[in-house]
This record gives sequence, C-alpha cells and structure tokens, in this order.
Amino acid sequence: MRILITGATGLVGQGVLRECLRAPDVAQVVALGRHSTGVQDARLEELLCPDFAKVETLGDRLAGFDACLYCAGAPLVGITAEAYRHVTLTLTLKVAEAFARHNPEGRFLYISGAYSDPGSRMMVARAKGETERALAALPITTVMLRPGGIRPVEGVRSSHKPLDLLYRLGSPALALAVRLLPGQMTTTARVGRAMLALARDPSPSPVVENDAINRLGREPSPTGEEPSPLP
Repeated sequence: MRILITGATGLVGQGVLRECLRAPDVAQVVALGRHSTGVQDARLEELLCPDFAKVETLGDRLAGFDACLYCAGAPLVGITAEAYRHVTLTLTLKVAEAFARHNPEGRFLYISGAYSDPGSRMMVARAKGETERALAALPITTVMLRPGGIRPVEGVRSSHKPLDLLYRLGSPALALAVRLLPGQMTTTARVGRAMLALARDPSPSPVVENDAINRLGREPSPTGEEPSPLP
C-alpha cells in the first residue's frame, strides 16, 4: 500500500505513523503536514503544506495513494468554536476533496471522536459530526473512527507540555482504563493498527467505534500486553 497521512506530528498521528512504518505491506508513507515529522525512514516522504486550504496546489503529488489516514485536528483548549469548526470541518474537507479527485479508487479514514453527532449540543461532537456527514457524501470510500480516550504508548508524546505531563503522570491509570473500559479507551498503537486493518479491508464499516478499534488494533504478544511506553 501507498499511504498518505496527515497530522503525523500530533499525538494520534505519531502512533499511526509508527504502525505504518512497521507494516510489511506498506511500501511508502507520505506525511502531509505543516511541519517535518523528524522521523528518518527510507519509506517515509515529507510533503509540506503550510495551509491545508491550499492543498489542491500540490496537484499530482496527491495522486497514487491507496488510503489517506487523516489524523490532523484542532486542539481542545485555547481555541474559539469558530476556529475549531474551521480546522475540523473546512480544512479536513479540503484535503478529502483533493484526495478524492486524485484517488477515485482510494479511501479516506478519518479520526473523529466518540459521540460525534451533527445535532449535538456539544461543540466538539457537533463539529466532528458535521465533518463525518460531509465526508460520507464524497464519491470515495470513507471510514470514520470514533475513539474515546487515547493513551499514548511507545514513547509517543504530546507537543503540549501540560498535556504531556498529565499523560506521563497518569500513564498507570490510563493503562488500567484501557483494560477495564474497552468501549471508552484505546491506545495510539491500537488506533494505528486499526486504521491499517481498515485500509486493507475490501468492505470496511463506515463507522468504527472505540471497542471495534480495540478489536482491530490488538496485537497478540507472549504476555498479552501492549508494548510499554518509554520513560
């Protein structure tokens, strides 16, 4: 597979990128983003785009992909409702429309969120629900993943220092929550493996909730454990 990934420097995107580069059936990964990932790998190419509103100017560099794993998104703090909706709906749709034009046989997998609903009273759930609805109307296969809480594993770090500290301090509690609440909690690694499984599936479900993400993304090991995060 040839994969286009957005948001590869973010918390979720870091985990997804790692899983893509581990997968033997992924021939190339192209990271579309405003900044370099800083990752060195022979199969990874950087495609910088400072403004996703102008993504169509990249032209044929957006062609030839089997799937787009869309992990970019707006922060939940320090942003107005209008700006959140612009990043979540407008910019996501710009990339998705450009991807669809250049890859009519490709599929677009979107990291949405639990309880996404265009009719929700909650701003975040409403914006993501509107985005899901717009993506589902595109003339390509689309898949909406709805994770709840996500635990960073294997050294994945948040770029926001306060959040990074909270994740590190709360890692033991988050690990327990992943085990006890499979319908509400998952990990960055499981999200990445689930996205790849859905990219391979000839007939993927259009909406994938948190428990299904865990089922698709679980990797058996001798101990049955997820890999431990780096200190």
